[in-house]
Formats: sequence, structure tokens, C-alpha cells
Amino acid sequence: MVDSPNGHPKRVMIVVAHPDDADFMAAGTLAMWARQGCEVSYVLCTSGDKGSSDPEVIPAELAATREREQRAAAAVVGARDVAFLRYPDGALQNTLELRRDLVREIRRFRPDVLLCQDPTNRFSDGYVNHPDHRAAGDAALDAVYPSARDYHAYPDLIEEGLMPHKTLEVYLGGSASNSTVWVDISDTIDVKVAALREHASQVGTDPARLATLESRIKERAAELGAPHALAYAEGFRYIHLR
Repeated sequence: MVDSPNGHPKRVMIVVAHPDDADFMAAGTLAMWARQGCEVSYVLCTSGDKGSSDPEVIPAELAATREREQRAAAAVVGARDVAFLRYPDGALQNTLELRRDLVREIRRFRPDVLLCQDPTNRFSDGYVNHPDHRAAGDAALDAVYPSARDYHAYPDLIEEGLMPHKTLEVYLGGSASNSTVWVDISDTIDVKVAALREHASQVGTDPARLATLESRIKERAAELGAPHALAYAEGFRYIHLR
């Protein structure tokens, strides 16, 4: 497959652990859908306050910086909504509290499609997946099914006026070996690169470093797309909920 089996969704939500996760994983796909008139929402479980090796960096200031960067990147993609849950970076767990907060966002935004990180992607040769990524993916899946759907789950949300919502499609990102859907991002690969450039605290501002980033992003997208006759692609593991 090279596109959503149900055509163009009207509302899409992406749930990730840290600022920049969504843009590395799916900015091309999100930008493509935004161009088609889809409403796109970002939900960040943390604000990335541990995302620096500089001992002089103050975590609270870094979190504020990364939130600004994420809002700017989401605007480049065409997203209309960005929510920060502000759980501690590096200590994210799939708790009932996190699940409730994600259910709140799902019921508020009411997405047709939810994208999240694949919690089964633990490691590969030379790579160990961040535990926050796995926790965010687990919590997002538990939130979208069954909690967001079930009336009696989180009655406090009913009191807030947030009625149950059933999302029908889920895209898991972050593991090419598990992909079952490949989205053509040939027209939005440059948007993806531009969005990632907004995360200056992570990717830097040096022109040579940014050129290397662009080359790496395009090479990876070309590798994913080549078996499917696509110039550039993003891959996901697809779940159709019933």
C-alpha cells in the first residue's frame, strides 16, 4: 500500500514522546495530508527537557525552547493544534494518568487516524530504542483502544463534556522492518526537512551539519520508497480497528 486504505482522513493526531519525534517519523505524511485539507494535531508526552549533553543547560529552559521549536515545526508541516502533556523526559511510563491525558486529547480532537511510535520496536543492530518512545506508543495504543471508545472509562472526562470517540486507523512508526504501508512523500520531502531544521537545539544551525541532515533524511526516504516505485516514502505498520 502507498496511501491510507480509507482515502484522505479529515483529522489526524500524532502522539509521540519528545519534540522532533513526530517530524523525524512522519512530517512528510502529515504535510501531505495537511495539503489535502486534513486537520493535523500533535500531542507531545514530554517537552524533551533532558535532550542535551551540555551540563550548563537548564532543563526547564531547554523544555521551553523545544516547545517553541516544535510549534514552529508543526506550523511548517501545516498542523493546527499542538498539545504538550509535560511529563518528565526520560521517565515516561504507560500509567493510567498518562492514558487518561491521551484519552482527553483524543476525545477533544476526535481523529480519524492516530499515529504513534511502535512500542514493539525495542532494539536492532547498533540501536536501542528510547524507553520513552516505547512508553508513549504503549500509552497511545491503550488510549485509542479501548479507553477513548468506552463510555465508562474515565468518567471524569464525561463530566468535562468529552464523549467517547472511536478512531478507526492507527499508524505505527519507527521500525521499517515492520512497515505494511508506505506513504508517498515525494511532494513533501522538502517540508519534512524544513520542519526538522526548526529543531535547532537538536540538529544545530551549522550549514554543513544541516546539509548532512538533509542528505540523510532524503537517502532514508529514498530507500523506503524504492521497492514501491516511490521517489521518497515514509513507512508505517498499519492497524484498521473494527
